Amino acid sequence: MDKIEFNTRVVQEVNSLNSYALYFTRDEENAHDLVQDTMLKAFSYYNKFKSGTNLQAWLYTILKNTFINYYRRKVKTNSIILKSDTISSSDLYKSSLRNDAEGKFVMDDIERALSKLSEEYYSPFSMYYEGYKYHEIADYFQIPIGTVKTRIHVARQQLKKKLKSYSPAGN
Repeated sequence: MDKIEFNTRVVQEVNSLNSYALYFTRDEENAHDLVQDTMLKAFSYYNKFKSGTNLQAWLYTILKNTFINYYRRKVKTNSIILKSDTISSSDLYKSSLRNDAEGKFVMDDIERALSKLSEEYYSPFSMYYEGYKYHEIADYFQIPIGTVKTRIHVARQQLKKKLKSYSPAGN
């Protein structure tokens, strides 16, 4: 299947994806955003789709994993609880030093570190980060699960080394 046919078939699935996304989000705007993210990932990973397999199931899996990853991030973000009603001066000082520019620099460094990973480590790591399970990655690349785990572990170690300056006290 060439890229044009793939894109056409993906676009034809938008209505069913919207219905499926609405089932998860219970909100039309969020469902629309989830479908857009799903389509972006589908187009980005076109080369990962195996011709002759069920495109709709592949898209549903991407949508579900995208939603799960978003939900996990949201739960983590919302789990930060302030234990006192007052904010200490040290907390105010720390928050006054942070701004959006710092986050941009950090993201640029992360993207640069990711781009330096070899393809054999980058692909399994990025799939795992997006929510795919070890066995799904192993099936996709047709390699043993142990190899998948090793590649993800090595990718993490390489990223830790490249991003060492962001660890607490340089550890």
